[in-house]
Amino acid sequence: MYRNTYIEVNLKNIESNVQELIKKYNNYKYYFGVVKADCYGHNDIKTVRSIIKGGCNYLAVATLEEALEIRSNIKDIPILCLGIIPIEYIKECIKNNITITISNLEYLEKLISNENHRLKVHIKINTGMNRLGTNNKEEFNKIYTIIKNSNLELEGIYTHIYNAVNKADTEKQFRKFEEITQDINLTEISIVHICASDATMLYEKLPYTNGCRLGINMYGLMENTKLQLLPTFSLYSQVIQINTVENETVGYSRKL
Repeated sequence: MYRNTYIEVNLKNIESNVQELIKKYNNYKYYFGVVKADCYGHNDIKTVRSIIKGGCNYLAVATLEEALEIRSNIKDIPILCLGIIPIEYIKECIKNNITITISNLEYLEKLISNENHRLKVHIKINTGMNRLGTNNKEEFNKIYTIIKNSNLELEGIYTHIYNAVNKADTEKQFRKFEEITQDINLTEISIVHICASDATMLYEKLPYTNGCRLGINMYGLMENTKLQLLPTFSLYSQVIQINTVENETVGYSRKL
């Protein structure tokens, strides 16, 4: 290190925040610790261990690289990849016990054609975020039927709430999820998870769900919460110069 700048991560506070969240929202069976993007910048496998120690019993990542980095250090925690993994790398998922996301019929058909066995999958439903997932009942039913008649293990179904602070938007997403999945019995699915940080804290648990995803709230980065969430991230640096200016601008293009 050749700069007098560093971050300090409080692992005890992360563990405490997870415990506080699980204590408050204690009617779920599965608590996904979302550790994508280097744990939202907290950047250490020690952070992941603190999240597990706090009570999360499943992890969620964005990419296969993130999953494999964790798996090289922690062997026994289940890991769900929320992003889509190219078919040519699926063998790594089987080898390292990584659960993958199925977001559309075309991807599933390619996956099946490669005869991938012993692979756990979660179906992603698009209820309004419009990034990943199937957004109609017909395609969902085809995906569900193909998986049930394959060597894949359908472990979960999920969606993502994009505007949890807006009750009308969120309830619309709940209804769309229910409409798309209405032809199956959700209680027969091992894990159904819809709510992430905001939605978990703002809405009652839906009766057909048994999982929630804890993300940015584990790190104490939430506003307007009655929970005693603790800060977990501090940035320290050295001031190298202080300028006094009067009737002048600062920086390029006279921005300030």
